[in-house]
Amino acid sequence: MSYRAISGSLMALGARSALLAALVIVFSTFALTAPSFLTTGNLQSLLVNNFTLLAVVAVAMTFAVASGGIDLSVGAAIDFASFAFVSLVLAGNPVWLALFAGLGAGALVGLFNALLISGVGLSPFLATLGTLFVGRSIQQLLTNGGNPIYLSQSGIPESFRALGHGTIVGIPLSLLAALALAAVAAFLLGQTRFGRVVIASGVQPDVVRYSGLPLRLYLGGAYILVGLTAAFAGLILTSTITVYIPNSGNAFLLNAIGAAFIGTTIHPHGRPNVLGTILGVLLLAIVSNGLLLSGLNFYWQQVGTGLLIFLVLALSFATRKTQRG
Repeated sequence: MSYRAISGSLMALGARSALLAALVIVFSTFALTAPSFLTTGNLQSLLVNNFTLLAVVAVAMTFAVASGGIDLSVGAAIDFASFAFVSLVLAGNPVWLALFAGLGAGALVGLFNALLISGVGLSPFLATLGTLFVGRSIQQLLTNGGNPIYLSQSGIPESFRALGHGTIVGIPLSLLAALALAAVAAFLLGQTRFGRVVIASGVQPDVVRYSGLPLRLYLGGAYILVGLTAAFAGLILTSTITVYIPNSGNAFLLNAIGAAFIGTTIHPHGRPNVLGTILGVLLLAIVSNGLLLSGLNFYWQQVGTGLLIFLVLALSFATRKTQRG
């Protein structure tokens, strides 16, 4: 094997190892500097409070990024799912109906985006930005300016409460649900015709269009899946805190985008993938938890998270550029 081939292989390995190296470094750093980091209670808190919900939202975002776009309205899908569920339960409807209504509300947000993008022809950024603003305003109107809506503890069935608080052989049920959802999403993107077309549309949309495939239909389906998946996060959130808080879903937006793009670094061609997204979420969860244990305030935590995202992406992209050169 020639020197050029060996050098190229090492460069490719370096580009794909940036995320794994960052995970090892930050985990080791906090394990050595924060005495309570490796305790069972803290690690469980990290997975439940920092990882689970963000993982679901980031997986949803992966569908949008894989299609060559972005979804700034995932928070609206989360919130409307929560609102629909809480409203129907308080009105005395069965929990199963409220669950379907919650998922349906998120899917409707995705459908609205799909119509704007695939039907009207707006760019994903502008379409979902508009949905973000519309969703925020609607929630303010529905709640008299943003008042939370609480579920009574006695009115919540144990079967639904278990989604946010239950465990199976000591593993939080919400974490298992998030990982199962990620596995399904990975299968859809990697092993189905739908996933292959969605990814191809993000790389070479003209090729997909000229091949005769219904590109708009596939793109619309991707955004409906984004809304449906984000709605699942809204139901987990509602089960955990038993309250609907208007516009609370937007708190996951930026980290979900960051995790989806960090995840592209482990793909040979730098493409969005669910495994990479999950590892990206884990990295952000470790950083958030570790910085909190270190005593830094919220704003410094955001600075640290932003710098880490920049470093991982910059290292991977610089390595790939050097490899191409």
